[in-house]
Amino acid sequence: MIAIAAVFLLLLFGASFIAVTERLAHGGWRHAFASPLGEAARLIAQQATRTERPDGVNWLIAPIGYLMVATAGLSVVPFAPGVAVANLDAGIVLWGSCEALTIVLVFLHGWSANSLLPLIGGYRYVAVALPAMLISMFVLIGAALPARSLSVAAMVAAQEPIWNVVRQPLGLPLFLLLGLTIGLRGPFDYADGADLATGTSAEVSGRARLGWRVARLAMTTAFAAMAATAFLGGYLGPWRPGPVWLIIKTALVLVLMVILGRNLARMPAPWMLSLIWTLLLPLSFLDLVIAGVVALS
Repeated sequence: MIAIAAVFLLLLFGASFIAVTERLAHGGWRHAFASPLGEAARLIAQQATRTERPDGVNWLIAPIGYLMVATAGLSVVPFAPGVAVANLDAGIVLWGSCEALTIVLVFLHGWSANSLLPLIGGYRYVAVALPAMLISMFVLIGAALPARSLSVAAMVAAQEPIWNVVRQPLGLPLFLLLGLTIGLRGPFDYADGADLATGTSAEVSGRARLGWRVARLAMTTAFAAMAATAFLGGYLGPWRPGPVWLIIKTALVLVLMVILGRNLARMPAPWMLSLIWTLLLPLSFLDLVIAGVVALS
């Protein structure tokens, strides 16, 4: 029960922290805390609109499933030794499954509206996100090599002498790019991009739009917690309890994601595909090789 409560508290903290941080990044210092609440209230009160003959089942499944997948991904993150909702021997595999399901759910979100721009956003996202998942596979396997296990708890324990961010300097930067992709953030938001009038969200309004935004924030939080666990030692740290260190490191990753989302250059989807296949994927494989050499030595 403690682990379950910790998961939901971390999701609530992460979603609130991102909303406030983004407001601060936009220069809204005076209303940084009130503006997200005001926007949420506005969407709750807004009249919902629907397209002609939408796929009502998938329209409902997509945001709920997105939120559930984020929660499931966070369930493998340990908050302290032995404190995790799903302390699995193959926790990394469960996380990889959540990444894959994210791609499916984002596509369903675009498909369900029965409208052109959301559908284009869904197809474009799938084209970019599928190869981006390979980056995650390589870097996470590299992070697991020192532990000689696919368990997330074992991965944390193996970082007691030195964090993976030091062992694998390429790992965390590459993993952050994957986080921008599955969280639909910044220049990697090919699903809900402004060039498509918010893409898969173009025909969504009111509480449905708020639900999708909350699910996006939840996935970003889950990713940040996994990044902090895989590369920054998770709950490891002096003087403070493990959950406090995990929250601090998760917040640090969230700040990095906001900064990257605002400052990385956006490029057309074909250019991004070329970048992933010709540069980012080879770099992720190099990261795996480096991790293997370090683990053997």
